[in-house]
Amino acid sequence: MPAPTINPREESSNSLQAIGVLHSPFTEKFGIPRQANLITSAYAEIELYPPYNDPDAFHGLEAFSHIWLSFSFHLNADKPWRPMIRPPRLGGNKKIGVFASRSPFRPNSLGQSLVELREVRIQNNQASLIIACPDILDGTPILDIKPYIDYADATSDSRCGFAEEPPKPRLKVVLNKPFKDKAQQLSSSYPDDLLALIVEVISYDPRPAYKQDQEDEKLYKLRLYDLDISFSVEDGFATISDIEKQLS
Repeated sequence: MPAPTINPREESSNSLQAIGVLHSPFTEKFGIPRQANLITSAYAEIELYPPYNDPDAFHGLEAFSHIWLSFSFHLNADKPWRPMIRPPRLGGNKKIGVFASRSPFRPNSLGQSLVELREVRIQNNQASLIIACPDILDGTPILDIKPYIDYADATSDSRCGFAEEPPKPRLKVVLNKPFKDKAQQLSSSYPDDLLALIVEVISYDPRPAYKQDQEDEKLYKLRLYDLDISFSVEDGFATISDIEKQLS
């Protein structure tokens, strides 16, 4: 059945408005965790726009440990979606339907993540949220926030298709001394445990799926915050060789 024609007035009344923006370490797509709750060293802040930053709107949320975030894949909004996609979890070779996947290329460019709520922060009578383990790009528009509720959101008899087991770190990370010294000098300027964050992100192998089982002589650069981290991969080991702060 074809999609129904939408009255322009109806479309306008149903348009989505961002209630805030997420600030995370993941300032480029390369290196973003493929799911939430994998990178436990990562933290993010949700800056809320007026009038949604009214503390009254968050009264009681501190009693919940986790929240659902609805957000926009804003960088993909003008890119076409396809009925079949190649999920990285299947090596980037096997195709499945887009609605059987977590692909960010979707008809309405909408995303949803379950994250840990660390703090409902009230400053100058304005609310913001501190969350842990995000999988969301820095600068992403947040569309809605809801509390996670065990009895409604969890089930013991689920089937998870090709993703029955959580992904595990694929690479053993080696830090050379010049990198480690520079990272420790820089760490006080960043909110996370910077060294742990870098190691954890690279251990999950952010390279394209088709590269993960091949010989690879390329020197990769991963950006977290405003830092470029250089690493190479050989025989299951990732060697981090350098870290540079980018000038704004």
